[in-house]
Amino acid sequence: MEKKRVVGATRQRVFEFVRHRLLEGGSPTVREVQTALSFRAVQSAKAHLDALVAEGKLSRVDGVARGYRLPELSQRRTALRLVPILGRVQAGALSLAEEDREGYVPLETQRITKSHQDPWFALKVRGESMIGVGILPGDLVIVRRQETAESGDVVVALVGEEATVKTFRTRPGRIELHPANPEFEVIVIKAPDEVSILGKVVEVRRYLDEGYR
Repeated sequence: MEKKRVVGATRQRVFEFVRHRLLEGGSPTVREVQTALSFRAVQSAKAHLDALVAEGKLSRVDGVARGYRLPELSQRRTALRLVPILGRVQAGALSLAEEDREGYVPLETQRITKSHQDPWFALKVRGESMIGVGILPGDLVIVRRQETAESGDVVVALVGEEATVKTFRTRPGRIELHPANPEFEVIVIKAPDEVSILGKVVEVRRYLDEGYR
């Protein structure tokens, strides 16, 4: 009985690891499961995965190295993934390093990528420069990583070492980053190499209860 409880607890840890990876947007390999759970043999990891498939907690696409799926998501037309919250943005220094993650926020998207770099990230907003388009202090903005933008896109831009959320606009001979609040000035950039686009804002999340921020 004790051995059965131990096996059950280990299998649950395997399931939680695989589920977390799948929600992040990618399926782990059997060897990655072996490493994460510190199994001595890859066969141990495979045995637990096979059992989870037999129990209906996971499904598997035969012949695919990263073929594990969550059955409850198999009927979705969109993919559910966890987007990292990388920090706060207004006009202060911003780092997108792995160690700066403050948590995750779920996102449904039809965009699937094989890139090792997550195409999405989230930032907490500080300041009131974009209140005219409904982006308020404390909001979370969901950002799709991209290095270019169309005139009129709301973007996260890096100017020197400072990041800001603004509306991107092109003008003859210059780039402008527009606030959505008349109390703030337009940022005018004459040299293209003085600004880089980190991504396009595609969604805004707001919590009405301060305790969830």
